[in-house]
Amino acid sequence: MESLSELLKSMPKSEWRKNAEDKAQRMLEDPLIRKFRQKYPQVDDYTVKINMNKLYQHVTEYKHCSSCPGLELCPNDMPGHYTLLSAETINERVFVHEEKVSCKKYLAKQVQDAISSRIRTFHVDPKVFSQGYSYADILEKDLDRASAVDRINEYVEKTMEEGLQNKGLYLVGSFGTGKTFLMCYMLYQLAKVGMTGAIVYMPDFAEDLKGMFSEPYKLKETIDLLKETDLLVFDDIGAENLNPWLRDHVVGAILNSRMNRKPTFFTSNYELSGLERHFSFTNKDGDEEFKGQRIMDRIRPYVDVVVVAGVNKRGN
Repeated sequence: MESLSELLKSMPKSEWRKNAEDKAQRMLEDPLIRKFRQKYPQVDDYTVKINMNKLYQHVTEYKHCSSCPGLELCPNDMPGHYTLLSAETINERVFVHEEKVSCKKYLAKQVQDAISSRIRTFHVDPKVFSQGYSYADILEKDLDRASAVDRINEYVEKTMEEGLQNKGLYLVGSFGTGKTFLMCYMLYQLAKVGMTGAIVYMPDFAEDLKGMFSEPYKLKETIDLLKETDLLVFDDIGAENLNPWLRDHVVGAILNSRMNRKPTFFTSNYELSGLERHFSFTNKDGDEEFKGQRIMDRIRPYVDVVVVAGVNKRGN
């Protein structure tokens, strides 16, 4: 933003004084400056004139805020902030002070950024966490899944009151009923009270892990993160291309670490019995019923099943 002094310096000297006087007069008559002087009656005309740049910036930024183009397009000197004026008298001399104050949009973004920083996503679009849906909004989107929404909201409220629970939730339902979205809603609500979370889309994550064989430090760091985050969601479990290493040394190790310590959540198109059959067979070793049971012993006792009904929302 061009300052008043820069604006005046660019004018021919013959016009300078007249324009400066006109600017000063407009500042004296501006409703914002009148309001400022009502609050600080010790600010006389002389004080206004010698602090013209501060007053000019205050008025200009206020007008920008009144027709805010959005935080990303904020034209103020410090985006997301405006100039607030105050005055005090020291040794019979009046001083005008300016302070940069954060606007509501900037404060809201800070809060949003803080919440988002607590949630790690693996192949799940993080934009879902910025939509800000309320419980009522979600309920009204599809009344057929009302019982599932109520169950998740009860879980959120209980966790807020009592802290992390021993059990997580297992959301099961047809394609496109919003299971992933409901888990993202839960993570967002609990991130607002300081809890950390991660959501892992299993089909793509399983492929990612193969590429980490050559980066053992990154692999360990990722698995440790999933072991230690407060809330972990395995999204679309059962749809991944399963192999013994993924089942036993990744999923099994993570679940074993979290048992009786931190809750794990799942979304799936499989009932628990169908998921057990999925874990009992791999392309490499064929049918391994015992291995499937072993994984399910780390899932079944530690979740409450929530059936998510409703219509397929994908593509709508």
